[in-house]
Amino acid sequence: MPHSDLHAPLLEWYDAHARDLPWRRDDATPWSVLVSELMLQQTPVSRVLPVHAAWMRSWPTPAALADEPPGAAVRAWGRLGYPRRALRLHAAATAIRDRHDGNVPSDYDDLVALPGVGDYTAAAVASFAFGRRHVVLDTNVRRVLTRTLTGSEFPANAVTAAERRLAASVLPDDAAQAARWAVATMELGALVCTARSPECHRCPLTRRCAWRDAGHPAHDGPPRRGQTYAGTDRQCRGRLLGVLRDNPDAVHRSRLEQAWDDEAQRERALDGLVSDGLVEPLADEMFALPGHGKDTVA
Repeated sequence: MPHSDLHAPLLEWYDAHARDLPWRRDDATPWSVLVSELMLQQTPVSRVLPVHAAWMRSWPTPAALADEPPGAAVRAWGRLGYPRRALRLHAAATAIRDRHDGNVPSDYDDLVALPGVGDYTAAAVASFAFGRRHVVLDTNVRRVLTRTLTGSEFPANAVTAAERRLAASVLPDDAAQAARWAVATMELGALVCTARSPECHRCPLTRRCAWRDAGHPAHDGPPRRGQTYAGTDRQCRGRLLGVLRDNPDAVHRSRLEQAWDDEAQRERALDGLVSDGLVEPLADEMFALPGHGKDTVA
């Protein structure tokens, strides 16, 4: 069946079922879209919504954020997780202010050249904020296309050249329609064609789905990467950052020691935070968020 037969049913479904999200509204700025894309990486929409709203109130433009020290971004990031994304957003905002007159660029090559912006984010911003025609491959899109077009339950752990070609083959020729297709496919994966409990009876592509036609065969590829958190260095890092976020002033090492009992793990996590630029070591065993002394709480 021609891939174009997929377009109309999915786009009609999206028009009827799309969530009302601030970064999708007609008045959303490209900066709002870029902020949302960084925040949504490995983080559910429900957790991103309040932080995104607060962020846009504090820093409605890239220049507004760039004029703050990076520690302000880390503090405002709160408990979204993977806080290096806050530093990447701050670095991207600074580059946008300095290289692009404060305006988020619309061209993919300019976007991907921003600090912390990779292929997916550049394609997503160019598509969602500027209506450009790009292959946009996030986890949800990859799962929908893999099931619909190849009959497999899940895609490979990493994007392959063959997968990218397959995604390009189904992308509408019209740029505006391609941008809608990208966000509609993403929404279908988030709401219907989910990883654990797909609702095929609700799917607009169910009669065109190779995975359904094959009887929903179980995944037989390499084991999917699982995520653990409790007791990990990542949890330890989060605890240490939480102490610094909750204190406007620098804190003594003894305060950090109270946050995590395992000394070796705590020191390893603290060294990693310093190396990543998320924590600034000061004199006399004191520590603070980066830019201490210039930090303005958002």
